Amino acid sequence: MSNEDAHAAATLQLRVLGAAAGGGSPQWNCRCDVCRLVWEGDPRVTPRTQSSIAVSVDGEHWALINCAPDVLYQIRQTPALHPRHGSRHTPIGSILLTNADVDHIGGLLSLRESSPYRLLATPMIHDVLKDNPIFDVLNPEYVSREPVALDQPFELLDGLRARLFAVPGKAALYLEGDRVEIGVEGESTVGVELLHGDKRAYYIPGCAAMTPRLAARLDGADLLLFDGTLWRDDEMIAAGVGVKTGRRMGHMSMSGDDGSIAALAELSLGRRVYVHINNTNPVLIDGSPERQAAERAGWEIAFDGMESSC
Repeated sequence: MSNEDAHAAATLQLRVLGAAAGGGSPQWNCRCDVCRLVWEGDPRVTPRTQSSIAVSVDGEHWALINCAPDVLYQIRQTPALHPRHGSRHTPIGSILLTNADVDHIGGLLSLRESSPYRLLATPMIHDVLKDNPIFDVLNPEYVSREPVALDQPFELLDGLRARLFAVPGKAALYLEGDRVEIGVEGESTVGVELLHGDKRAYYIPGCAAMTPRLAARLDGADLLLFDGTLWRDDEMIAAGVGVKTGRRMGHMSMSGDDGSIAALAELSLGRRVYVHINNTNPVLIDGSPERQAAERAGWEIAFDGMESSC
């Protein structure tokens, strides 16, 4: 079989390595209603690590999209990502970043043991890494830092094209200045379009608002993994564990007239999945009214190890 035939016969494989937002679920210092159930071993809730996915078209070569602080545990839990040849090997050929949040870049510090891979991100995100000397532990002889321009297709893996595009968001918390812009579209918060044959999949773990342009881009996709941080905008305040709304943190809520369920209801999507789910979000509880409402609207709630193909 020729390489072209092999690529045509392959399918896009996607695995959720971590389905939770920053801090995971349970969060180490939290006893909100959801975390308390996890700590107590309630079977209605499942622990989740921080946001990341892995993609492949042949099952042998993989790319990570975002690199959570939990990455070593996530690799151990995913046999397809285990080393298989010689004394040093990894099936991970590329790592692509969607923003500079700690829960998306912290794991890079654990992948520093002299194995080659491509580190792809917008120039702005690369500048953040360059300006923080701790990331100099990534040996440039092995890790190639490759800038990716918005809206320009590129090869993420052999046979898998991708494209980054701006989504409404904000700068990472530790990069906020005196004036915080919410909903700005640029290189700091991006979505990922995955293209394989005639299939389109999207991964958008952070999004502050749904614009007509973004909705038009997503319409007709075979798979959408979308920001599911909070069920309602004041959720963390009501739970007594925070002082910020979801909007202030740069995330749409699931519910409400301006929430993502309503905003995406009319789109034609093959499969719609919520990822990057905060530990306070009641959709993490099997059978909760919020979980049932999301499922009635056609949404799935991601969990660590969830698989999809198209």
